[in-house]
Amino acid sequence: MFETLIQKLQEDKYLTLETTPQHEPSMHNIIERIKKFKLQDRVDGFSCTDNPLAKLKYNALFASLKLQMEFKKPVIATMSMRDRNKIALQSDLMGANDFDVRAILALTGDPAKMSDQPHAKGVFESNSIMLLKIIKSFNYGMDFAGRPFKIEPKQIFPFSVINSYAKNFSSLEKKMHNKIQNGTLGIISQPIFDIDNAKKLLESFNISKEGVEGDKQKAQLIFGLFPVTKLRTALFLSAQVPGIHVPQFWIDALESAHNISEEEEYKVGMKLSSDLFKELNKLHPKIHLMTANRFDVANKDLMKANIFV
Repeated sequence: MFETLIQKLQEDKYLTLETTPQHEPSMHNIIERIKKFKLQDRVDGFSCTDNPLAKLKYNALFASLKLQMEFKKPVIATMSMRDRNKIALQSDLMGANDFDVRAILALTGDPAKMSDQPHAKGVFESNSIMLLKIIKSFNYGMDFAGRPFKIEPKQIFPFSVINSYAKNFSSLEKKMHNKIQNGTLGIISQPIFDIDNAKKLLESFNISKEGVEGDKQKAQLIFGLFPVTKLRTALFLSAQVPGIHVPQFWIDALESAHNISEEEEYKVGMKLSSDLFKELNKLHPKIHLMTANRFDVANKDLMKANIFV
């Protein structure tokens, strides 16, 4: 199943849907909502987040296993450097490998000071590059210390992330180049809100692949898409989230709609989001859809906009 996902990423249209496990010991509600809208039939795979914003949630590896078993679709499991040292990372990878959870999104992770757990401390033994290197070692049949496994792990498929915007795109190019050199197959961007921004990021990605040889040349950029239906969300993302650029015309349009009605605000936000999707699909049809578990948004409006094709 993972080989098919990677082939689609490299050769065809590609669409994955992000899921965020909840603060409850079950994936039942998320699975039932995906089934309700039949989203499993409209995407190539899913992803599971790993305690985003350092808030306690259901484990991403177990969540990925549940989704794979339920839908027979590949799931990209996020693993954060915040909560694990190199021992725990490798232990988790071995266990996940046995259960065929083998697409891994390497993430440095949000600061532990944001946590809802009192006095939580981050590990941060290194950043996400270490996890990419660990995965590379596993794929060569050895642990990070160079000790061969008696039974070689099944192939692991690494993914990573990148900011979607920077005042100096050369900084993003260096980071993407480093991740490609360390074996990432797909780099998922923070949400894109502007086709010009997308073009610039894609150009920078192609520059970052210069000097890369062999299979690493097959790495792909994946545009993050986050439908915004409220003015306050656009304002928050623009002001508070580094590495994201929300253009002024989005904010102006949402502000005008907000002054009319909540329904108009939603309508305008979805129109902006669906129009952007169409443009991204023409430019580079590799998309990761983030809805913060608002699967009704994906069903009611994004499908109508032919996002799921």
